[in-house]
Amino acid sequence: MSRFASFREFYPFYLSEHSNRVSRRLHFIGSCGVLLLLAWAIYRGNAWWLLAALFCGYGFAWVGHFFFEKNRPATFKHPFYSFAGDWVMFKDILLGRVKL
Repeated sequence: MSRFASFREFYPFYLSEHSNRVSRRLHFIGSCGVLLLLAWAIYRGNAWWLLAALFCGYGFAWVGHFFFEKNRPATFKHPFYSFAGDWVMFKDILLGRVKL
């Protein structure tokens, strides 16, 4: 399936692309790093830290995909849904809906 009519349709596909536990953990670590770097950028008043946040988030996620999932990140075909999926999965992990 290459087209999704809504995020609701996309999210089950997104979760299926994150079936490897190590990959999910790397995504979670990367998202935590993004939040910390975002807070640091605001605290320091230095937007360059946002670039570090971008590398942190995508770096951890892509290592998970290329080395553990052995698939291409959904970011390449569905950048907006994939970005939203990262944060919904992060929330679902925190709520215990997705196992870490």
